[in-house]
Amino acid sequence: MNRKIIYAALLVIFAAASGFIIFKYNKERKEEQQKIYALLPRTAASAKLPEWNDVQLSAKKLMAALELKRTDAKSMLSLIALYLSEARITGNYSYYDHAALKLVDELLATDPKNFEALTFKAMIFLSQHHFAEALVVIKEAEAINPYSAFLYGLMVDAHVEMGQYTEALAAADKMISIRPDLRSYARISYLREIHGDYPGAIEAMKMAVDAGQAGDETTEWTRVQLGKLYELTGDLLNAEMNYTLAIVNRPGYAYANAGLARIAAAKKDYSKAIAYYQAADTVINDYSFKEAMAALYAVTGKEQQANVLDKEVIVMMEEAFKQSKTYDSVGHYADREMAYAYLNVNNTDKALEHALMEYDRRPANIDVNEVLAWVYYNKGEFNTALKYIETALRTQSKNPELLCRAAMIYAKNNQQVKAKELLQVAVKNNPSFSVRLKIQVDQLLKTI
Repeated sequence: MNRKIIYAALLVIFAAASGFIIFKYNKERKEEQQKIYALLPRTAASAKLPEWNDVQLSAKKLMAALELKRTDAKSMLSLIALYLSEARITGNYSYYDHAALKLVDELLATDPKNFEALTFKAMIFLSQHHFAEALVVIKEAEAINPYSAFLYGLMVDAHVEMGQYTEALAAADKMISIRPDLRSYARISYLREIHGDYPGAIEAMKMAVDAGQAGDETTEWTRVQLGKLYELTGDLLNAEMNYTLAIVNRPGYAYANAGLARIAAAKKDYSKAIAYYQAADTVINDYSFKEAMAALYAVTGKEQQANVLDKEVIVMMEEAFKQSKTYDSVGHYADREMAYAYLNVNNTDKALEHALMEYDRRPANIDVNEVLAWVYYNKGEFNTALKYIETALRTQSKNPELLCRAAMIYAKNNQQVKAKELLQVAVKNNPSFSVRLKIQVDQLLKTI
């Protein structure tokens, strides 16, 4: 009898405990669903910009409006736009993409055909490198509104990343016919660059810069892209001028500092280049700054410092993926970048693993084929590398890094004439590009 009473009591306790756990879980889930994410503090120069006060005030008002009325779609869309802008400015993509996606999904749950919400969802997918998924959402939004220039810009981006360059050109034509502005000119520029037309790319990017407002982050980002085009064509004077102007218009702008770092490196002023990268690194979370610094340390004989930074880049990228996956269950894809990072520490097996994962998702993209070819080259599988580099060259891109890698691959496949032709085009105007790659190119030039 006592045993039955004990069992009954245990069952009651178990049921009560289970009920409490379920209640607590449901409560926490509801709280998470209703949570509105606060802005993260900005750092360094970006925290001193006058716009930061305006951003914080806007966020406070929008959050208050949503606390008062959760179904306020206008405030919700404005807060999503603010989150995505902060992600771009600070580099905190995992946090802000999650914050924005939560609100987007909440809005679409009650209004599945909300065009602005679908557009934002496509932007977030593009940010997370979920390009195929982004295209699906873009097509859904296009069916609702086929006259949005902004949407066709996103379509250009998605098609480019999937390696669908003909479709990207068609989307760009639609975009610019609806609204010729900074965004459309910038897309035209990028497509011209991909197809080897640097003069045309520079012309279009100039138009993009002129269409923007000086000091605005989007304008200065575009100005930096113009500077990069000048770099790639060997016009370091114009490149430096644009980076300097971007810094004047937007003090401490990280990507402009990185541009000035590349100019200093091209002039072999490595200590100055490192200082510029360090300044950029304090403003925004971008692994590429540390990667570039590591390359400069390696060139100047500071191998230990280079190795520390190269390994730090891998840790940063792995942690970013884990964090984004925790937030959104899928995570931010960065396997192409991871492949290069692992090559920098001579781990070709891990580099190949990541390169193949990226290739499986978008086998037609020229940049993905380039990294896979380069991994196979570094593994000594030169014939396999040739197959992928030929696909990478299919748009007639004149990118000097691509052409240099291609030249080295052709040389290892005993096609010296082709290798020499590619190298001549690549280094014709003494362009600025990766210092690590330049060392390998200089060695090849001595042998062919």
